[in-house]
Amino acid sequence: MRRVIVAILSLSSLMLHAQANSPAPTQVASNGPAPQSRRVSTGVIAPKLIYKVDVVAESTDASRLLSNDCKVVVGMIVDKTGKPSDLKIVKSAGSTVVDASVLAAVSQYRFAPGTVSNQPIAVPVDLEVIISNSYR
Repeated sequence: MRRVIVAILSLSSLMLHAQANSPAPTQVASNGPAPQSRRVSTGVIAPKLIYKVDVVAESTDASRLLSNDCKVVVGMIVDKTGKPSDLKIVKSAGSTVVDASVLAAVSQYRFAPGTVSNQPIAVPVDLEVIISNSYR
């Protein structure tokens, strides 16, 4: 009985070692090519806003259309240089004039780019912009 236990224990450590060194199974998509994914590691850093334009100062006439403070969510891609691209409104302020002025202001924003293992990458970002009517 002792020999069986010793054999099982020695084989189990070999099996764990073999599983740890084996490559991960790959999935094959039936409809077209498989999507590319990035490996998540400890060296992931999100983009950081380093320059912004005041939306209220840029769109004072448009912000008068709103009765209260409002929130607009802008979806974008922050590229490797820190510039926003592919801007789109995810959550609208309810006014196309305000939405257009928010997009114009956010297109001038600049970011420190996101990085993976100290290499800059393009990162999708949803940015929340709050428009304040505190000038009244």
